[in-house]
Amino acid sequence: MYDEMVQHARADAPNECCGMIAADAEGKLVAVHQMVNAAASPLRYVMDPTEQYQVEYKQIYDAGLEVGVVYHSHTRSAPYPSQTDINLANHPESVYVIVGLDKGELDVRGFMIRDGRVDEVAITVLD
Repeated sequence: MYDEMVQHARADAPNECCGMIAADAEGKLVAVHQMVNAAASPLRYVMDPTEQYQVEYKQIYDAGLEVGVVYHSHTRSAPYPSQTDINLANHPESVYVIVGLDKGELDVRGFMIRDGRVDEVAITVLD
């Protein structure tokens, strides 16, 4: 799933990409849901509301899963949540992953964003 996120980010560059990863009740990540950046911008991402509804409610929640990760890429800046990212963070129990591709260097970081507070969390990639 890590590779899928990175490939999605690289494929959508120079624009930012976005998506969600579903998790089971134990928190194990089970499925990547790549989404279209409706903003089609290298500076921000916008999840299309119709697509977000289909992914989040019809594919994730209806399957008895949760949104474990909300991810997007930063193609021109460090992989740290911008103020816009913080303002739009509406999944307080999910990890927000940013795939950084600034200057061609890959840097993937995870964050918990709750009530405007940003805390970095470790990302562990399992085989």
